[in-house]
Amino acid sequence: MTGSGPKLGVLLLVAVLLQTVVVTITVLHFTSALNSMKETFARSSVSCLTGSDLQSITAVRGDPCWQVTQQLHLLIEKSLSQRYQRRISSAVRDEVSRVLPSLMMEDRASPRPKVAAHVTGSFVPKLEHDGGAPVPAGRRVQGQKISWWEGQKGLAFLQDVQLLDGELVVLQPGLYYVYAQTYFRHTHSLEEDGEEVEDRGKPLLQYVYKKVNSYPVPILLMKTSRTSCWSRGSDFSLHSAHQGGLFPLTTGDRLFVTVTNASAVDMDEKSSFFGAFLIS
Repeated sequence: MTGSGPKLGVLLLVAVLLQTVVVTITVLHFTSALNSMKETFARSSVSCLTGSDLQSITAVRGDPCWQVTQQLHLLIEKSLSQRYQRRISSAVRDEVSRVLPSLMMEDRASPRPKVAAHVTGSFVPKLEHDGGAPVPAGRRVQGQKISWWEGQKGLAFLQDVQLLDGELVVLQPGLYYVYAQTYFRHTHSLEEDGEEVEDRGKPLLQYVYKKVNSYPVPILLMKTSRTSCWSRGSDFSLHSAHQGGLFPLTTGDRLFVTVTNASAVDMDEKSSFFGAFLIS
């Protein structure tokens, strides 16, 4: 019994060594086979792109060439799409910056809503607006308010701004560009003996006012004037008054236009108009 112990130990050692050799040979075999498969696949993938027209490859899903070309097509399309988007966005920003530099603002997490209004002259029966719509006495407002603006038809539009009684009502606070133009068609009056009344040089004024809830009197924002000077013998004269500027406005503020002679205003939509749009 004493001599059988060393023999058993030797047998166990030999078994362990044989198992280690078998495992090592197996690992080396699979490693060699895997490297061979990788090299074969790489060569076949490269061969898909060399000496062949990508468009002529047969679309077989099991074919390695098909997989390679599909991935390549997707990568090219994604790269080109991103490149064109960057170029188009850059071109649009450059053009907007060139035309309207004040509108170029830094990108924000939540874009501001588009707020704008453009109201135009509206032809209504003469009896409805003869002499304009005078501002009530005691308001200390110069001129006569034009109250017959059109806000829906033709060139006019309203977007997040209301039109009430000839006044633009601000719904969104911010910095606005406000503008107005009135087109005067001044008919020359005659005395009974046929001579013209000496009103040559009479000024035609336009005012833009703002009404706020916290102040009882409208606030004058802008005014401009034209002198009605014409040559003798003409039947009428034409004059336009235009003005615009940037103003901070709050919710509920109301804007309106007054002129010195509302009955002389030509209310064609392309001649007389009034509007505002949000800048920031």
